[in-house]
Amino acid sequence: MTHRQAVLVMVAVTLMWSIAGIVTRHLEHAHSFEITFWRSLFNAMALLALLTALRGPHALARSLREGGRLLWLSGACWSVMFTAFMLAITLTTVANVLITMSIAPLLTALAARVALGHRLRPHTWAAIVVAGIGIGWMYASEVRGAAPRHVLGTVVALAVPIAGAVNWTLMQHVSRPRPGAPVPDMLPAVLVGALLSAAATLPLALPFAATVADLRWLGLLGVVQLAIPCLLAVRVAQVLSAAEISLLALLEVVFGVAWVWFGAGEAPPPAVLGGGALVLGALAANELAALGRPSELRSRMS
Repeated sequence: MTHRQAVLVMVAVTLMWSIAGIVTRHLEHAHSFEITFWRSLFNAMALLALLTALRGPHALARSLREGGRLLWLSGACWSVMFTAFMLAITLTTVANVLITMSIAPLLTALAARVALGHRLRPHTWAAIVVAGIGIGWMYASEVRGAAPRHVLGTVVALAVPIAGAVNWTLMQHVSRPRPGAPVPDMLPAVLVGALLSAAATLPLALPFAATVADLRWLGLLGVVQLAIPCLLAVRVAQVLSAAEISLLALLEVVFGVAWVWFGAGEAPPPAVLGGGALVLGALAANELAALGRPSELRSRMS
């Protein structure tokens, strides 16, 4: 996969991720922990089918058995991301959750710098700063005078970018070529995360209240909004740098806010629109600055 192809795939990933808010707003009776449980369960079922088709049952079992602590640490990060996101989105607005998640590039850049010694190029630092200003602009307008429920939702959502920063940096670490050592297969970590999330939320999801229509929507979330894009994101992490992935992931904010604005009536205030424009501008500028560089050099330095 070339750098340009990886960027396009990551944009498609963010588009699939972004449908969670609008789908959740159309559920009839499923509540917060039940929503999380069913989404994670459908996600695990889809991942099991997809990974079995991609790897074969024996190879998948071997990867899970021999993956070691890095695979399970990545799985724990995925589990936190899956669980915290859905809980947060049932407590506060989609914009609040997505804006809070948008600090991921700042946390990822810091984690990659400390843990991996990445040298970020000036245009990437500039993009992170501009995106941070846009996020701060949006965030300040959203939390001012908010009800306790919304504040709690924002705090829960904070777990997503923290776990994401650890996860992206971890995947960058394991994808580094080592003489005589194969690159570990990290795709099963997404399956581990889905199983851990479903197991953790099952006791709190009872008694079930979801209708048949709810289960259809939750199945869509598990397969299209989680299983497929998360596998693609792991693949893209072998080409793009951790900071670049996090910057592209900010598109989920714009897409997600637009979905609920037009489909559920959650109209964002002008500050959200203005901040979102800054985020998009930062992403575009960073990608334009990266054009023309060899993909291997860009992967190390972007």
